[in-house]
Amino acid sequence: MSLITPLKKARGLGSAKDGTHHWWMQRVTAIALAPLTLWAAFSVASMAGESYEVVLTYFASPFNVAMFCLFLFAGFYHASLGLQVVIEDYIHSEGLKLGVLIGTKFALALTGIMSIFAVLRTAFGS
Repeated sequence: MSLITPLKKARGLGSAKDGTHHWWMQRVTAIALAPLTLWAAFSVASMAGESYEVVLTYFASPFNVAMFCLFLFAGFYHASLGLQVVIEDYIHSEGLKLGVLIGTKFALALTGIMSIFAVLRTAFGS
């Protein structure tokens, strides 16, 4: 039997002091992704079956390039935030949790950067 109260056990553990920001960013990216996803889906659907030259002409517009880059950035950032919550909630081994978090963040960052680079390369040429 321990004389330490539950409050004493909890004190000192503290919080990451990042929960509110994380929650807000997840909501902001979700709200931003709603119109961006609709726009991207209609844009891609309208180019279905078109030639490469038509796609290049489409990406010649700075508005279209900026919108696709915003869509990709918001999507990958939102995915990163969501996966972080799932990993933190369901992986209990601290070492494994850290490894999976680092691997996931790295993979999403690399894929996001490569995706945005592909859009920019298409827009500005090889």
